[in-house]
Amino acid sequence: MNSVLQVQKTSREILLKFIDNHSLEQLNKIPQGFSNNLIWNIAHCVASQQVLVYKLSGLPTMVSDEFIDKYKKGTKPESDISQAELDEIRTLLSTTLSQTEKDFEDNKFVNYNEYTTSLGFTLKNVNDALSFVNYHEGIHTGIIMNIKKFI
Repeated sequence: MNSVLQVQKTSREILLKFIDNHSLEQLNKIPQGFSNNLIWNIAHCVASQQVLVYKLSGLPTMVSDEFIDKYKKGTKPESDISQAELDEIRTLLSTTLSQTEKDFEDNKFVNYNEYTTSLGFTLKNVNDALSFVNYHEGIHTGIIMNIKKFI
């Protein structure tokens, strides 16, 4: 398996532990001084991976446009998520990565629309995107660890 995808698998396992070790109430809580919560950050990782890897490759995403719109950069939680939504996010953490691994092995990522991230990284191909996803998920894991201190 590609080492970049192995890193992403480990990252997703860490995010799953946050879901498994916190109540729905804790996952939804926005501590004072923060603009989002644990579950928004986790879902944001899924949405961002789908946009950076699939949309920019011209491939269909495994999540709805509504999901992406709800968790894209610049958004914040408008209301608490339900248990059903939490279950969906938990499932998506695994299924989106498994499908990405399969699609990568099947060489489905042929085209890529070059994109410069808000952090200044220019992604020229899917390999760049996968590497950046790991960096991005690391940033949000750090934010999650910070939020966790206040819930």
